Amino acid sequence: MSTVEAGYDPTFLGPRVPLPVPAQTVRTLPSTHFTVLLDPERRLAAATAVNIDGAQLLDLERGDDWHLDPRVPADEQAGPELYARNDLDRGHLVRRRDPVWGDLVTARRANLDTFAYPNAAPQASAFNQGELLWVGLEDHVLEYARTNDSRLSVFTGPVLADDDPVYRGVGIPRLFWKVAAWAGPDLRATAFVLDQTPFVTSLRAAADEVPPLGPFRTFQVPVADVEDLTGLDLGPLTGADVLAPVGARGDRERWVPLDTLEEIRL
Repeated sequence: MSTVEAGYDPTFLGPRVPLPVPAQTVRTLPSTHFTVLLDPERRLAAATAVNIDGAQLLDLERGDDWHLDPRVPADEQAGPELYARNDLDRGHLVRRRDPVWGDLVTARRANLDTFAYPNAAPQASAFNQGELLWVGLEDHVLEYARTNDSRLSVFTGPVLADDDPVYRGVGIPRLFWKVAAWAGPDLRATAFVLDQTPFVTSLRAAADEVPPLGPFRTFQVPVADVEDLTGLDLGPLTGADVLAPVGARGDRERWVPLDTLEEIRL
């Protein structure tokens, strides 16, 4: 486990972009180039924030050293028991490769830090078109940002709804959100939502079975709608939104369904 806890840098892009501010009490867990805001009651992250320097990214072997974060009581983080003997995946919130930049020692430390359980959330293990699209979003936005700057800050988390179905004592999120921000020279941001509702709607509170998979859906959404979904204060990101939404705030009719990366509006 890393002993360096610099965490997410709010000045990384130039314009100051602070950590999201949750409505609930969270544990702030700084790691190498990223920070996790852990909701101890839900045992999952309310939000994560990572700085990505595209010019310094290193390609390291993945490894698979998932571990409990020693800074947090074990009963406040969803650990290996949630993911045993089922099709739930320990989905990285901060992607493994995003903070893996800088000198080799720092990059290796960042790689390991991403495998702490507070940076995981339960997701369907099978990959289909929607989830593959989700995985590629940050690369696509980073490539776009390279035209002005090679830096990106990305904020990701599950939507922790009160009525999420409970499995092995943990509410399984139906939605995940992501906001990418860059500056060139003005701050710009865009947001996305992944819907895995078909996967979790048939979960039963006392069940020890995971139902068959349904399709994923990925949307580009107004940043303000992520605030409404999560209760987070995203600070300047809302005003920096590149998506010009049509319709009332919170109206999902203004969400843009995505089938390919080329459909993203930047």
